[in-house]
Amino acid sequence: MTYDREKAVAYAHKWAYSRNPAYYNFDNAGGDCTSFISQCLYAGCGVMNFKKDVGWYYRSSYDRAAGWSGVPYLRQFLITNRNAGPYASEVPLGFAQPGDILQLSFNGLSFGHSLFVVAVRPALLIATHTLDSDNRPLDTYQFQLVRLLHIEGVRP
Repeated sequence: MTYDREKAVAYAHKWAYSRNPAYYNFDNAGGDCTSFISQCLYAGCGVMNFKKDVGWYYRSSYDRAAGWSGVPYLRQFLITNRNAGPYASEVPLGFAQPGDILQLSFNGLSFGHSLFVVAVRPALLIATHTLDSDNRPLDTYQFQLVRLLHIEGVRP
């Protein structure tokens, strides 16, 4: 299966400044950024992984994988997934494509914010929730570390 980057980016643009009522809004529960990124990713792949504890899925706010809404868990799922759903590799920023995921560390120790790449021009442009943004240049953020999760594909 292929990852439809155009569909994922279109979803990001559509919902960057609002909330899709099909998903719980985590703004008051630690932030909605990674759930939003998962929604974008799902829009482009259409496959969830329902493996208990280590999968990537959303049925409700009470029935979801940690990887759906948690920054480090999304990374862990994507780079280790060998089963259903999307999979990624962590690569240098120069390999970014629309539809990829960035994660930021503000303290240099842990990663706490997820961003969705919507364009690669001279600057990387992102969409995200929590501090809702669309077409925002990455270089307008103040952070100590950034990692790129390049979506390699999707398994049925």
